[in-house]
Amino acid sequence: LSKEFSSASTTTTVGTVTSRVTRNGDAVMEKDLINHEDLAGDRGMIDDIFDETYREKEGPKPPMRYVWRNIILMSLLHLGAVFGLTLIPSAKIQTLAWALLCFLVSALGITAGSHRLWSHRSYKATLPLRIILAIANSMAFQNDIYEWARDHRVHHKFSETDADPHNAMRGFFFSHIGWLLVRKHPDVIEKGQKLDLSDLKADKVVMFQRRYYKPSVVLLCFTLPTAVPWYFWDESLVISFFIPAILRYTVGLNATWLVNSAAHMFGNRPYDQHINPRENPLVSLGAIGEGFHNYHHTFPYDYSTSEFGWRFNLTTAFIDLMCLLGLASDRKKVSKEVILARKMRTGDGSHKSG
Repeated sequence: LSKEFSSASTTTTVGTVTSRVTRNGDAVMEKDLINHEDLAGDRGMIDDIFDETYREKEGPKPPMRYVWRNIILMSLLHLGAVFGLTLIPSAKIQTLAWALLCFLVSALGITAGSHRLWSHRSYKATLPLRIILAIANSMAFQNDIYEWARDHRVHHKFSETDADPHNAMRGFFFSHIGWLLVRKHPDVIEKGQKLDLSDLKADKVVMFQRRYYKPSVVLLCFTLPTAVPWYFWDESLVISFFIPAILRYTVGLNATWLVNSAAHMFGNRPYDQHINPRENPLVSLGAIGEGFHNYHHTFPYDYSTSEFGWRFNLTTAFIDLMCLLGLASDRKKVSKEVILARKMRTGDGSHKSG
């Protein structure tokens, strides 16, 4: 494992490459020698790296048990979002701008917060930034940071198996929303309980948010988005509730879910054709940078989840800005040599056409 530090000492580039020369003289990249355990030790974790030893249990699958409370609530939420869409022509421009701002803030609470910071420890954040991201995460209302990060690490470690919470092998609907409408597979629970989550438990911001998660969601996901347009520019209460709160929340949920569904089914696999996750630019647009999914599952420790920097990746720009302001540091980045070697060794060849 080699490390190269930028002049600002905030970016760590990881990986080494070997190559061999064939008889016709063409240099061929043979293998990228990333020492996963050394790199994981640098981050303080290994539980987001795929476990090659896991085998699904033989025999019949456990029966599917519906969670009717979730089915009813999700149905009502999406009906409310459809109603919110019909109200858009009647809404003031300030209300639409506020709804977009709430969407971006809540999205960053997931992408820069529970995903890249807490699930993968791909960069470090100061206390003020962690507090800001925890607030944004509560506005997103997609489970508290601790539970989100636990389930996401299980997803990476046991991707596309019975132990994956939103196993895409069970179809688009299941990986998109269905996994929230049924009881978890026993393997998801079993493997989740065996993860090392000591880093999350040691983070006072994470545990404070977990302790007060429900009131924080009521305040930040629903009350604040509704109150601001109603109070400050006399928007109607109905529009204030159904656009910045309900519609914005529903769009945010589906943007995240598309990473689990569409980005595991539609797109190319330039980094590793042997895994399911794909590169999906449309998902990246909606999920502010999380659709470069073949890359992300190949290199889960890269803070950018992509080799292309800010392209379709507002989250990377946000983290870079936080580093510039001194609120974040130690971004983990895979070297271009390692990326090229991996493309040539396991990719589907699509990188050659750009």
